[in-house]
Amino acid sequence: MNSPARVVTVLGSLHYDIMVTAPDRPRKGETVTGRSWHPKCGGKGGNQAVAAAKAGADCVMIGAVGADDFGQALLANLDRRGIDRGAVRVADSAGSGMSVAIFDADGDYGAVIVSGSNLTLGPADVEAANGLIARTSILLLQNEVPDAANIAAASAVKAAGGRVILNAAPARPLPDALKTLVDVLVVNAIEAEYLAGTPVIDTLDGAADAAGLLLSHFPSVVVTAGGEGVAYADRSGLAFALPGIRVKVESTHGAGDEFIGAMAAALARGVATRDAVSAGNAAAASLVGTPESERG
Repeated sequence: MNSPARVVTVLGSLHYDIMVTAPDRPRKGETVTGRSWHPKCGGKGGNQAVAAAKAGADCVMIGAVGADDFGQALLANLDRRGIDRGAVRVADSAGSGMSVAIFDADGDYGAVIVSGSNLTLGPADVEAANGLIARTSILLLQNEVPDAANIAAASAVKAAGGRVILNAAPARPLPDALKTLVDVLVVNAIEAEYLAGTPVIDTLDGAADAAGLLLSHFPSVVVTAGGEGVAYADRSGLAFALPGIRVKVESTHGAGDEFIGAMAAALARGVATRDAVSAGNAAAASLVGTPESERG
């Protein structure tokens, strides 16, 4: 590892994804003939760790996989990406997390996930990774693992002087014990609406309004609005919105995770907030414009 100031630690999910391309996504009771499929290593935690490492961060992963072929593939992917996976536990009691994602002709998708071993994560995993936590500048969390694991990790990183970014996805109630530990909340319009308890328009102006509303619960808020762009606000009074970068859409899958990983890597290097958000915006646009088959 290089300087501790660059370390991004991700506690989160690891999924083995089956990616299917089809003319459209099936409706209830409908069978659609697909064009192709391929496997991919994912999970919001895994995706964000890969994005942070790609953006230059020294990245540590805390997670769990099953004692199965999917688990071996997930571990090999972390190794290939240069991510420290010494704190990724092999669980005997559950299979690896996995998902099936179906992409339509426009590059949009729907997915089903089976969490598996990711739901076995807890405070003991954080305690086992205590040496890594002490070197963490930025901790990335999501909502695909138990709250107890997120709270334990956030508490440890805050005690060691690091910062906590929570990507509150998928949307679910957040315990107060976690909310009070979050430095930066990152959500899309749907998740912002859920947490704010009021309708959020999926536009850049809507994202900016939602970021302002959520400051009553979190000190800094990022609200993404897909291709429209991203908005930021914090309690110091800093607020800005960046328009999306126009690209030919190949696939929107993983764009939010790419944004978060790249932003976290920039923040860990000490980059100014606006520039870090801009770096995430550019990374997400680049990913959206890259076909799934060329993403590696």
